Amino acid sequence: MATDAQIATLVVISVAASFPCFLYGAWIMIDNEKITWGVLTYHLKFIFTGLTLTTVPLLFWMLPRLLEQFGGFAAAHAFFGLQAYAFLAFGFTGIVRIFRAKYEHDLYTEYDEDVLLDEIGGDNMEFWRRRLRIGVFGYVGCWLIAFLTGFTRYLSAYVF
Repeated sequence: MATDAQIATLVVISVAASFPCFLYGAWIMIDNEKITWGVLTYHLKFIFTGLTLTTVPLLFWMLPRLLEQFGGFAAAHAFFGLQAYAFLAFGFTGIVRIFRAKYEHDLYTEYDEDVLLDEIGGDNMEFWRRRLRIGVFGYVGCWLIAFLTGFTRYLSAYVF
C-alpha cells in the first residue's frame, strides 16, 4: 500500500505536469492566425490533458482529505482551487457561444479571413469573447496560487 507521502508526491507531479499542457495549449491558439478544426482539436488535446492531470487528483485524493486537514494553507489552497474552477466555468460560457457561431458558419473547415467573429456572433460576441478571456486568465491566475499553496503544504508536510 502506498504511503501518504508517495501519493502526495504523485499528485504534485501530476498537477505540475498539467501546467506545460496549459501553456502549450494556449500557445497553439496564439501562434495560429487561422483557427481551423484541426488547430482547435489539437489545442483541446493539451487543454483536456492538463485538466485531467489536475482534476483527477483533486477528486480522488484532495477532496476526500480536505475536512480532516482544513486550516491555514489548506483553506487558501482550497479557496483558490475552487476559484480556478469557477473561472473555468465562467470562461466556458463564452467558449460555447463562440464555438457555436463558428460552427454554424462552417469557419472551422472553410476558414474565411474576411468573416469577422463579431459579425457572425451578433451583438454579444465581444461580450462572450471577453468572458472567455477573463475565464482563462482567472483560471490560470488562481491555478498558480492554488498550486503554490499546495506545493508549500507538500513541502512542509512531507519534505521539511
